[in-house]
Amino acid sequence: MAGLYIHIPFCHSKCAYCDFYSRPRKERQEAGLLVEYLLNELSSRNNEANEPFSTVYLGGGTPSSLPVKDLDTLINGIKSVAPATEEYTIEVNPEDVTDELCDFISSSPINRVSMGVQSLDDVQLKFIGRRHDAKTALDAVERLRRHGIDEISCDLIYGLPMQDIDSWRDSLSRLLELGLPHLSAYLLSYEPGTRLSAMLYKGKVTETDEDTAVAMYNLLIENAASKGYRHYEISNFAIPGHEARHNSSYWNGTPYLGIGPGAHSYDGAIRRVTRPDIKGYLKNRGLNCFDIEEESVDERFNDFIITSLRTADGLNIEECSLKFGERYCNEMMVQATKYIDSGALSLLSGRLKIDERHWLVSDRILVDLIR
Repeated sequence: MAGLYIHIPFCHSKCAYCDFYSRPRKERQEAGLLVEYLLNELSSRNNEANEPFSTVYLGGGTPSSLPVKDLDTLINGIKSVAPATEEYTIEVNPEDVTDELCDFISSSPINRVSMGVQSLDDVQLKFIGRRHDAKTALDAVERLRRHGIDEISCDLIYGLPMQDIDSWRDSLSRLLELGLPHLSAYLLSYEPGTRLSAMLYKGKVTETDEDTAVAMYNLLIENAASKGYRHYEISNFAIPGHEARHNSSYWNGTPYLGIGPGAHSYDGAIRRVTRPDIKGYLKNRGLNCFDIEEESVDERFNDFIITSLRTADGLNIEECSLKFGERYCNEMMVQATKYIDSGALSLLSGRLKIDERHWLVSDRILVDLIR
C-alpha cells in the first residue's frame, strides 16, 4: 500500500521558523483553481506509486486556510481518483478550528487531525509569528472533541527563543494533560532563509545550547512515557495503536506520491519533486510541474539507514542485506561496532537500533554509518 500527500501552499502568514513552501493566498478564486489543478495532477500521476493508496495526508502550508467548500471539493475529488482505506489526515492551525470546519471534518472521510500548537506560552507564540494564543489552541482541541473528532495530534517545538526548562515543562505538561492519542515534538532548527535564521545571524536571538536542548528532550521522553506514550520515532509519540500511519511510510520505505507545489514523491527508486512555484503550477494547470531525481545505490542505502534508525523499530539487518547486498551491510556493521560497545546502538534479534537517549544527537552516529 502507498501514501498520498497533498501540499496546500497557502498560509495566513509565514512563521519565523518555517522553511516549507508556502505563501499568502491572493484572492478567493485562487483556492478554487488550486484545488482543480491539484486534482488534475493527481489524475495524471496516481499510478506512479504502483500500489493502491492506504493513507491520505493534507499538509502544507495550512490546509485549514482553504474555504470549507474547496476542502470538500478536494476530498471528493481524491475519493473518486485515489480512494484510501486507512487514514485521512488534515493539518490545521488552532485559529482555523471553527464549528464549520469541525462539521465538515466529522462528515468527511478525514479521521485524523494534526494541529500546530508549537507552544502554550503566549509570548513565545507571538515571537515566532503564530496567530493563535494558548487559549485558542486549548479551545480548538475541545471544539474538535465536541464534534466527535478524537484522533488528534498536536505539535510542540522546544529550543525556542525565550524558552527555558520551566516554560518548556509547562507547555509539555499542559498538553499531555489533555490525553491526546498522539504528540509530535521537534527541536527548533534554524533553517536558511527563515526569519529566525536571519535573526540568529544578526545576533538578535541565541540558539539553545546543547546541554539545555538535551535536558528538554529528556524531560519530553520521561513525561511522555509517564502518560503511556510510546516513543516510536525521534519526534513522535503515540498511545499504542494511534501511531501516524501516513508519516510512518516516510520511515519504512513505503512508496508515496506527493501532489502540489513543493511536494515530494518516492516510488522506491526515483524521487520526484513538484516545483515550489504556485504561479507556474496554476499556469500549467498542475500538469508536468515536477522534476525527477534518480538516486544512486549509495544514496538509497544512506536513506535506508537514516530513516530506519530514526524509529523505535530500528534497522532490519536481513532486509538491509537483501536490498543492498552483504558487502554494504557488513561495512556498515563494522562502523557500528564502536557504538554498540558504547551502548549508543543496540543489536538485538537482527535489528540495529539507536538508544532513545541518543536519538537527539543521532547525526553523530549516522555520519559514520552512511557511505
